[in-house]
Amino acid sequence: MKAWILEKQSKIEDKPIKLEDAPLPHPDEQEIRVRVQACGICRTDIHIVEGDLPLKKSPLILGHEIVGVVEEAGKRVKNFRPGCRVGISWLHSTCGECKYCLSGKENYCPNFQCTGWDVDGGFAEYVTIKEDFALSLQGINMEPEDIAPLMCPGIAGYCAFKLTETKKGDKLGLFGFGPTAYCVLNAANHLGIDVYVSTRSSRHKEEAKKNGAVWVGNVLEEELPVSLDSAIIFPPAGVLVEPAITKVGRGGILVLAPVSMSPIEIRNYSENLWGRDVRTLYNVKKNEGEEFLRIAGKANIRMGRRVFSFEELQDAMIQVKSGKIKEPNAVIKIAK
Repeated sequence: MKAWILEKQSKIEDKPIKLEDAPLPHPDEQEIRVRVQACGICRTDIHIVEGDLPLKKSPLILGHEIVGVVEEAGKRVKNFRPGCRVGISWLHSTCGECKYCLSGKENYCPNFQCTGWDVDGGFAEYVTIKEDFALSLQGINMEPEDIAPLMCPGIAGYCAFKLTETKKGDKLGLFGFGPTAYCVLNAANHLGIDVYVSTRSSRHKEEAKKNGAVWVGNVLEEELPVSLDSAIIFPPAGVLVEPAITKVGRGGILVLAPVSMSPIEIRNYSENLWGRDVRTLYNVKKNEGEEFLRIAGKANIRMGRRVFSFEELQDAMIQVKSGKIKEPNAVIKIAK
C-alpha cells in the first residue's frame, strides 16, 4: 500500500514525510482492516513531525481523524463486517485490565495508545484497529470528508462538554471559539442548552452567532449578562481561568480543555474559586465518541473543510501550519 512515512523529525517545511510503499497491514483475530477514505489533518500531527512531541516509533504513519470502510475482519470480530463504515479517533487501544479500564475511565489508562503516534495512523491507504475501539458510522449520512474533522475536535469537544455535566435548560459558557468549540455549540443547541460564547475574533463572533449562541462577546471587555452553570476554556491561556470561573455560579464546573496551558493564578480563592469545581480534559472515551457521532448525525453537524488529494498531504500540512487555509479544517481524500 501507499503511505506517508515519517522517520526523522524536522520542520514541516523541510518535507520530512515521504510517500512510499509500505507493507499492507493484516488484522489479527479481533481486528479489522479499514480502507481509508479520508483523514483530517490535526495540529498534533504537525507537533509530532516537528518534534514538539516525542517520536514514539519510527517509521511512523501519522493521522488520527480517520474515516473508512471495513475491508477485512478477523475471525473473532463480532460487530463489523466488510463494507461497514467506521471511524478511528485518537483512542487506538487501552489495556482493558487496569482500574481505569474496568471502571469505564479508559481515558486514564497508563497504556492508552494513540492513533498516529504510538501506532500507525490514517495517512495511508489502509489501517488496522481492534473492533472494540472502532466507531460505527452506521446511519450517519455524510461524506467521509465531512465526518473526518469530527473524529478529533468533535469528539474531544464532546468529552469536555460531558465533564461539565450540563443538562437541558442550563447555561454553558465557551471561552474561545475554534473548531472544537463549534462542535460543542452545535451539540449543546441540539440538547436544549443555552450557550454563551466569549472570543476576541470578529470572524468567530459571527460564526458563533450564526450557529445559535445566545450571547457572543468578550468577557475581558464586556459583562456577561448571566451567571453560568458551567463553562469550558479552549485556548491554552491560564490568564483566562480566573475571569472565566467568576462567571460560573456556586456549584458549577469549569473544564479546561487544552493539552497544555500557561501558568494559572487564582488571586481571590474565596470569591472566585471556593464552591466551584475545576476539571481537565484528559484523552477521550469511546462511548462519548459514539454519543457525539450520533448527535452529529441527527443535528447534521458539519465544519468548514478544504479537501486535498492524498498526494498533496505534505503541502497541505505546510499550509495548515502557516495559516493559509481559511477553512477551519484540512482533509486528505484517500479513496472513494
